[in-house]
Amino acid sequence: MRLANKTAIITGVGAGIGEAIALRFAAEGARLVLNDIHAPGGEATLKKVRDLGAQAFLAVADISQEDGARKISDTAAASFGGIDILVNNAADFTQMSIEQAEVSDWQRVLGVNVIGTALVSKYAIPHMKARGGGAIVNIASMSGVIAQADFATYNASKGAVLTLTKCMALDLAPFRIRVNSVCPGCIVTSASYREIERMGLTFEQWRDQIAPLHMLNRLGEPREVADATLFLASDEASFITSANLMVDGGYTGR
Repeated sequence: MRLANKTAIITGVGAGIGEAIALRFAAEGARLVLNDIHAPGGEATLKKVRDLGAQAFLAVADISQEDGARKISDTAAASFGGIDILVNNAADFTQMSIEQAEVSDWQRVLGVNVIGTALVSKYAIPHMKARGGGAIVNIASMSGVIAQADFATYNASKGAVLTLTKCMALDLAPFRIRVNSVCPGCIVTSASYREIERMGLTFEQWRDQIAPLHMLNRLGEPREVADATLFLASDEASFITSANLMVDGGYTGR
């Protein structure tokens, strides 16, 4: 098993990509501390990973708040004695243009996607240093490297995550903590269905518009992002840091 005897934190596990990462890590032997802001979704994923035989605990917390971010690492330290891996997956999907967005919209999306990522990392890093190293994977987005109409809030936040990843990688390299990011393309999740509803489309209409934008001419699945995240978190990626792995079906390669 690729993550045997490793303790991993995964944020935003209630559905979609976060749930897929939790299940993938559980199958590879990781001890897990799962986080979600919503208890029902987090508890459902917790049950699934335990059914796979994983040792796992749930920390229900808002990562945009310092106490919430600290709670997650405290849970890991109390439950398993330390932290080896952190996956910053939790995200807010506020997608608006500059003209549409209010201050509260910016505070929400930056609070989760940027500040939340930074805070959870801040409290996990000392435990990784005490272990003699570790791996952090930040789930960014292809939206962080391209322009999309009326997506300024979300794209700006994910662009910040990519820069944050590089800065963290530089600062933490002396402590043998690797920091990388994954940029998913259009992955079918519950967030996709919210976007489809906002656009007033059926799933088929949306798929037929979006899929051809990818070189592979299809949409992605959460498990495909989970596989990429597993690689970067594992010892197989021991000489990889400050990298951004595009899992976008070739969308940004055109």
